[in-house]
Amino acid sequence: MSQKNEVKASTRLQRWFLLALALLITVAFYRVVEPFVISVLMAAIFAGMTRPFYLWMVKKTRGREVASAVLTVLAILILLIGPAIFFVGMLANEALNVSESVGPWIQEQAENPGAIELWLGNWARGLPLVGDLIPEREVILTKLGEIAGMIGGFLVSGLASATRGTVNFIFQLCIMLYANYFFLRTGKETLAKIMYLIPLESEQEDRLVARFVSVTRATLKGTLVIGIIQGSLAGLAFAVAGIDGAIFWGTIMAVLSIIPAVGAAFVWIPAVVYLLATSQVFAGVGLMIWCGIVVGSSDNILRPILVGKDTKMPDLLVLLSTLGGIGVYGALGVIIGPIIAALFLTVWELYGEAFRDILPDVKPA
Repeated sequence: MSQKNEVKASTRLQRWFLLALALLITVAFYRVVEPFVISVLMAAIFAGMTRPFYLWMVKKTRGREVASAVLTVLAILILLIGPAIFFVGMLANEALNVSESVGPWIQEQAENPGAIELWLGNWARGLPLVGDLIPEREVILTKLGEIAGMIGGFLVSGLASATRGTVNFIFQLCIMLYANYFFLRTGKETLAKIMYLIPLESEQEDRLVARFVSVTRATLKGTLVIGIIQGSLAGLAFAVAGIDGAIFWGTIMAVLSIIPAVGAAFVWIPAVVYLLATSQVFAGVGLMIWCGIVVGSSDNILRPILVGKDTKMPDLLVLLSTLGGIGVYGALGVIIGPIIAALFLTVWELYGEAFRDILPDVKPA
């Protein structure tokens, strides 16, 4: 073997060893920082979303980057996190009230004479299925009550678990805020270093970053905005209709709004049935019209504008990635799930382009 070949073999061995060592150290480092990965990821997302405000503050403070980053973090803490903590407190009280009131309500409905028979008996008994459902009134009302109690109890248990983890929550919040401050100041340089270490073409790297940013923006401004709007509109209607726990049910509908078109209906349709079954005809019909037209239309109008245009993903994939994200990452999965799905699609698009010459030329039938 010539000296030149020996040098090449030695260099190749060194590179493979260095690569294996880098992977090993990276895995070990990930195990060290694993408890903070979600906090750091959320900090990166918030830093990207608030960077325009940070740059505006830098301009207003005449180049004082440290002061601008601190003010931006304080704005996040005051405008977003503070109200969220206050709202969770109100929600816990509402959930407790709902879960405690379900039992007496079931007992009252079981003991009262058939209100649903009195309301439906004179004109609707002949409608399909209605006549068969009337004798099962107590069973239907009991099941509705059990579902309401189960949801209320689940939320109470979740909030209790969150309360027990208050110390950990505060610690993770501090990590997120500090990481946010760090990313605001050095995020651009950090991203450039990461992109330098990724062996992809600049155009491919730019596509990955652009997809990450666009999906994050769409998820935040879309899913969260739609949820807030639907939850607020439906919660207001519940309060007007006289249903207890309007804040609680509005929050449930805000969460379920991640399911396109029909999410909130899983709550307001049983509420309409309850109102009609208890002879509150005007309130039931009004709630049905308001939620069916106003709340439903808000989803159909806003979702294509806020979510679909930026994510460029099928609704089914958005739904599955959101629900799967919630199952794996908890509430933050609403954001993380669609981001992973979008990067999944982008990486496979890049794969298809890179291996176009050796992939079979399959055309749609």
